[in-house]
Amino acid sequence: MRRSGKYRVVTRLERLNNRLVRAALRRGIAPRAFALLETRGRRTGLPRHTPVGNGLDGDTFWLVAAHGRQADYVRNLEVEPRVRIRVAGRWREGIAVLLPDDDPAARSRTLPHRWDALIGRAMASSPLTVRIDLDR
Repeated sequence: MRRSGKYRVVTRLERLNNRLVRAALRRGIAPRAFALLETRGRRTGLPRHTPVGNGLDGDTFWLVAAHGRQADYVRNLEVEPRVRIRVAGRWREGIAVLLPDDDPAARSRTLPHRWDALIGRAMASSPLTVRIDLDR
């Protein structure tokens, strides 16, 4: 899959930020606006951790993948939709469902942390909504 120029520029900027947020999430000191998504590598099967905006709504977790199917974690979800999400210091398991027919801009406006969603919309190259149905 060929990645867009916007994707390449934005992801270079995101890498440092993601490292810092991921470390803070692992230590339980990150802002509540963030959660840690654990997917399985599509080739290795090893756990992969990606900071995402906190889209917890009861037993559903919503996220908008700013780069859609260009994002490695989305490509991992296509192969193995079973995930874990760490939100508010607690791991929860669930099944991710890609929603290509959903309006990601409208969805991002419904997420609890508006400023994070606004930044995500500004950086997005090909946004895609993902719903994670969490186990009870």
